[in-house]
Amino acid sequence: MATAEAADRAEHREFLVVAHTGRDIVTETMDAIARHCAAAGVKLRVVDHDTKVHDVTVPARPCAEPARPESHPVDPEHLRSMGAAVEVTSAVPASAEGCEVVIVLGGDGTFLRAAELAYPAQVPVLGINLGRIGFLAEAEANRVDEVMRQLIDRDYRVEPRMTLDVSVIDPTRPGEPPVHTWALNEVAILNRTNNGVLELVTEVDGRPVSAFGADGVLVSTPTGSTAYAFSAGGPVMWPDLEAILVVPSNAHALFARPLVTSPRSRVAIEIDKKGRPAVVLCDGRRRIEVPTGARVEVVRSELSVLWVRIDSDPFTDRLVTKFDLPVTGWRGRQS
Repeated sequence: MATAEAADRAEHREFLVVAHTGRDIVTETMDAIARHCAAAGVKLRVVDHDTKVHDVTVPARPCAEPARPESHPVDPEHLRSMGAAVEVTSAVPASAEGCEVVIVLGGDGTFLRAAELAYPAQVPVLGINLGRIGFLAEAEANRVDEVMRQLIDRDYRVEPRMTLDVSVIDPTRPGEPPVHTWALNEVAILNRTNNGVLELVTEVDGRPVSAFGADGVLVSTPTGSTAYAFSAGGPVMWPDLEAILVVPSNAHALFARPLVTSPRSRVAIEIDKKGRPAVVLCDGRRRIEVPTGARVEVVRSELSVLWVRIDSDPFTDRLVTKFDLPVTGWRGRQS
């Protein structure tokens, strides 16, 4: 009897789904996931946030009345009527524990929200893009049936993506421990006010590099190089590269160029104690106030975000497609 129960536990499979409910395509995509899971006996777990109506504003056309907010929440009872076993969970660090995969339905913002649940549980994440760019997604919504067949058949591999550990140290409070958080894409150290510039000093491996005034500075992973860091003028780095990217944002300085450091480097940003306070924003989601005179230290984390790969297009092709890069005239290597 004990052996049979152990076998049942070993065969237990469960997928957590995190969805962007502001797009109508989420309903049919969720239905397809439920059908495949019901047929394979795989349990579904959904986040309570995604089962509620939210105020998602759709931009109105010029000279038209403001469009009504649209929301397409996940309906657990509807999914159960399709034969799927569905559990509703809260969005807490333990939400993904016991799951095989976290499936993300949405764009990059939804992916980063899901990563907050997958990261502490070390559960791999698979993104299915419902939006326009969706750089972090592994597949598009029109491939959901194919993707689900591969997941059910365990026909996928898992790759680690490096993340960053972030510490904010306030020297005026020596008895208090640093405030810690983490980032998958980038750590943005930004001017907390809308006036003037943020005076700061960059440091790498305990040595000063440059002092300047700026809107802020970004410390990014290769995964995040195509996000905020790219918009700030940083280079694109292939995601399997291991490095830390430092990109000043609108700096007022002669030498304030992007830096690519070793993944073993310790990058620090010191905020001028006579200047303006700053704020740390990690992946656009986790916020820490940084007083004047404080210090932000960034190192590679011991934990990675685990990425589900299903033999999708090479990164080069994704880069060309997502950014609509011109490649007319390319002939390739001639034999």
